[in-house]
Amino acid sequence: MRRVSSLAVTAAIALSAGLTAVPAHARQEPGPALGIDHCTTTATTATTATTVCHFDVPPGTYDVKVLLGGESASRTSIGGETRRALLPETAAPAGERVARAFTVDVRTPEGEPTGADGTPGLDLTIGGSAPALADIRVTPAGERTRQILLVGDSTVCDQPGDPYYGWGQQLPQYLRKGLSVANHADSGESTVSYLADARLWDTVRPLVRPGDLVLIQLAHNDKTTDETTYRANLETLVAGVREQGGEPVLVTPIVRRWFNADGTLNNGTALLVNGLGVDHPAVVRSVAAAQDVPLIDLTAKTKAVVESLGVEGSKSLYLYNEKRDNTHTSGHGATVYAELVRDELVARHLVPPGLVRVG
Repeated sequence: MRRVSSLAVTAAIALSAGLTAVPAHARQEPGPALGIDHCTTTATTATTATTVCHFDVPPGTYDVKVLLGGESASRTSIGGETRRALLPETAAPAGERVARAFTVDVRTPEGEPTGADGTPGLDLTIGGSAPALADIRVTPAGERTRQILLVGDSTVCDQPGDPYYGWGQQLPQYLRKGLSVANHADSGESTVSYLADARLWDTVRPLVRPGDLVLIQLAHNDKTTDETTYRANLETLVAGVREQGGEPVLVTPIVRRWFNADGTLNNGTALLVNGLGVDHPAVVRSVAAAQDVPLIDLTAKTKAVVESLGVEGSKSLYLYNEKRDNTHTSGHGATVYAELVRDELVARHLVPPGLVRVG
């Protein structure tokens, strides 16, 4: 849980009667308002408290509108569900209100597809360095809401516990109302296992609607997959998305933090070349070109970032300090990599600039 100031306590209590949610399944006609408004503030010390809002809604896609600010200057962020970042820290001057909106995917399981079901409904946590929540409203998303579905592994997924974070877990905070992230990445998955598990591809594929984007990043666990099979699996995923009317986007894997003596990452461990000599990023690039699929070269992007920071500076991106782990990202690293994905979505005209939040 995040800790919030006493200002948030006052605001939440004073305005709790005005918090409403309209539960409905995505793409269904909204029913009548059920009068559900739950923002619970629990004091942890004389000056700090934790505020959590729970909306008893079924799985679906929901728009969340918040009004931030109070008597003093404030800085408020919002997280939710399985540790997803939904709104970056947002400043409001003293005595002023700032309105923000975002769209959130509510599903079961709420985190990794092969993980625990989690808590039914929508849970939001109010955080930030000086939080102040003035109002909040949750309603079913409109018909024009687009999804970005994520197919990936542990470097992408909604990680359930500290210190681990996937870049897909941090991506929602950079998207505005009208575009949701449905993160179906799962720890330990390869292209082989993702296609074989009914909880994964067989579940995700029917969820794809015309106009949706499906970002595919699978490589880290294809350690024993030969090149022919790896290529064919990527082509199967691409074809499945297109058959549903969605747009596939192939994403090369994030690098491992594995330096050469000269400070570069030009080695098979860092650049995801498996024990059979399969150069995963190269195959992804090849499939993207052959199938005319948009490509986000996250290998190249993350390589540039890690090398620019150097051996010491790049440790903060990964879990080196906590776990001696040079593959999985910290909260900071996942955020930096999510920003790279956001920028590529705009640069490649996959997402309109108006649906993206910068900073």
